[in-house]
Order: sequence, then structure tokens, then C-alpha cells
Amino acid sequence: MLGALNDAALVLMTSLGHRTGLFDTMARLPATTSNEIAEAAGLQERYVREWLGAMVVSRVVEYDPEAATYSLPAEHAVALTRAAGPDNFGAVAAYVPVLARVEDEVAECFRTGGGVPYSSYPRFQEVMAEDSATMVDAALIDTTLPLVPGLVDRLREGIDVADVGCGSGHALNVMAKEFPRSRFVGYDLSEEGLARAGREAEDLGLGNVSFVVRDLAALDEPGAYDLITAFDVVHDQAKPAEVLQAIARALAPEGTFLMVDFAASSALEENVDHPLGPTLYMFSVLHCMTVSLAQDGAGLGTVWGEQKAVEMLGEAGLGEIRVERVEGDPFSNYYIATR
Repeated sequence: MLGALNDAALVLMTSLGHRTGLFDTMARLPATTSNEIAEAAGLQERYVREWLGAMVVSRVVEYDPEAATYSLPAEHAVALTRAAGPDNFGAVAAYVPVLARVEDEVAECFRTGGGVPYSSYPRFQEVMAEDSATMVDAALIDTTLPLVPGLVDRLREGIDVADVGCGSGHALNVMAKEFPRSRFVGYDLSEEGLARAGREAEDLGLGNVSFVVRDLAALDEPGAYDLITAFDVVHDQAKPAEVLQAIARALAPEGTFLMVDFAASSALEENVDHPLGPTLYMFSVLHCMTVSLAQDGAGLGTVWGEQKAVEMLGEAGLGEIRVERVEGDPFSNYYIATR
């Protein structure tokens, strides 16, 4: 438990290093003093020096006591800087302080029931958008979409696509830019996220994508879409069964539903050795389950698992369900289903 306490402290300090740009700054510098690091990062030296102390005793940053200089080894920078893309642990660490903000509210829910609403997570959309964007940029076009045979060719020819729970819309904007003949629409309840999505689309000059505030369970567009995507969103819906049924109805004949969600088992005992087991259950208690319960929802949770996901996809009327994995993303399942 002492080790767990120190690890928790390191995660918080890692989040700070990511948020303030200190890792990115140090990756560009030789061994240098805390004053020079602070100046290069545009930060206050006293805070930087204390943060460096945490990094040194955690053996993330190297320290030369004679010269009083600090350095970030290259082999550490590849896992802690924005240049690392989806391998940047700093972006993932940023979830922890965001989720910790709601501890008081969640503790009260333990006593009284109910849940914590999305409005209690002011930075969650921002953190999630940055984290997911790196994986989208690295893998969506060249790795994820080709999991569906013939899909890339169809997108190039022009089809109708919806992304449900699109958040800040980056995945949809990436697809809209890559496939200008296809038509894209993103649905989400977050006006903040959709505003960010719209700004990005405008900056990219995209005319084939739009974003709509919509309760996914109330989606009523029979046979409208050749492809529907859902990236890590179904498990925290208030009414996940109804959402999946609405998706099934919205698919055109022979349409495809591509759902990405956390790779885990529906059986607790099979998650004991999961490399992210504690983290997934933390996400569930402090976000995914509780935001669903706040809407009087099912509270499915982050760790609904592969077995439950396949079962619910089938019950929604989706068939030919395949579960795939993508190299470089060992923590996600890619569910491919047809109407």
C-alpha cells in the first residue's frame, strides 16, 4: 500500500508535468538547471523545482547534484511527451485529478444512491478529447476502418456515416477530411463537445460533416446510415440497450456498426490479472457508472465486458458480431456488427 501511495503521487505529478508542458520542454533541453527549465517553459521556478524533486525521487528525471542540473532521459520522453502520440502516459494520467474532483459527490452517492452528473466534470471533455485524438490520428484510417472488409473503398465512393456519442468530434472530422465524398453526422448530448467539434470542422474547411445535440436513446432515423461508429461511449449511456436498438434501426440494409470499448471480461474473476484492472474500476466508480445512474440509468459501468457487450449487441438486433483487436491498442475491443 505504501508503494500504491507513492505511485498515486507520481501519477498526479505526471499529470501536472503533462498539463504544464514540462515534459515536452525538458525533452528539448540538455541537462540544465531548474531556473532554465522554468524559463523555457514559461513557469514559476519554485514550483518547477519542487515538481522536479518528485520526478527525481521517482526516477523519472535524472539529477546531477554537483552541477544542480536535471535531464529527462530520451527513453523516458518517449512515454511522457506529446510527441509520443498514443504512447504518451502523461495524457492518460490527466484523468486521475479530473476524476478525483468528484470524490465527495460519489461518496455521498454511496450513502444515498443516484449519481454524479456530467456537469460535475468541467475538464473531462478536454482531457478525453486530447487522449482519444492521439489514437485516432495514429490508427483510425489505416488500421481501425480496414477491420471492416471493403469499408474504406465504400467511404471513398461516398456513404452516410454517423458517430454516436461523438464528444469533441475529432474522429468524425478526421474521416470527413479523408473521405470527402461521404457524408458524416455526429450526435452527442454535450454542447461543449459539439462546439469544439464544429470549430475544428470549420478550421479544416469541411462541408460534409455536421454535429447535432441528441439523446442517443431517442435516435429515430430508420435505415439512414451505412456506417455507425461509437468510440468508448455505449457503456456510460443511461439507456445502453435502447441506444443499441436505435443504432440497429438506423443502419441501412447490410450497414455496419463499429463499436470500440474497453477490453475486459464480464466476469470479475477474469479481470484479476488485467493490466489496467484497478484503473478500469476506478473509471467506472468515479465516472462511467455514476453519470449513467445520475440520469436514472442502467449504470452499466466501464467493465461491462466482452460477453455482456456481445449479448447486448445481439439482443439489439445486430448480427454477425466479430470482436477484433488492433496492434498498438491492447486495451480496446473492436466490435463489428451488421444489421
